[in-house]
Amino acid sequence: MATTSPAYAPIAPPPVPLSKTAEWTPDPGAAQPSLGELVTEASTHLSTMVRGEIELAKTEVTGSLKKGAMGAAFFGAAAVVFIFSLVFLLISFAEGMVQLGLYRWLSYLIVWLLLVLIAGIAGLLGLRAVKKVRKPERTIETLKDSKQLLQRGSTP
Repeated sequence: MATTSPAYAPIAPPPVPLSKTAEWTPDPGAAQPSLGELVTEASTHLSTMVRGEIELAKTEVTGSLKKGAMGAAFFGAAAVVFIFSLVFLLISFAEGMVQLGLYRWLSYLIVWLLLVLIAGIAGLLGLRAVKKVRKPERTIETLKDSKQLLQRGSTP
């Protein structure tokens, strides 16, 4: 175990004599900012930080929107190609009925009636869904309340 000898102990500065009074004098070169200046500086920094965050959000959202738009475009292209391919499926279905012995005009008429039936069912389902739509009653009520509050606040 090593021990420190008194010869290597740090030397403390001499104490200040008690007879001398120390006075504090402000350094004119190092003036402290006032409270107003500090508040102004803080609001400037906060404003700069908020603007920076908004710019960052805009950049991120723009990039995400571009990627989303590209994905939507590819989905749209796939849907268009799929819809056009259904024409060939329906022709194949009609020609298959011809091979079973039906007249060509009758097989295409059957396919057309099938399509009309599907369109009718989809139309009825759409009509039922539209009838279920209700007006936003709670939103309308809160808007009326807000309007009344604003009118009361503006009258002297």
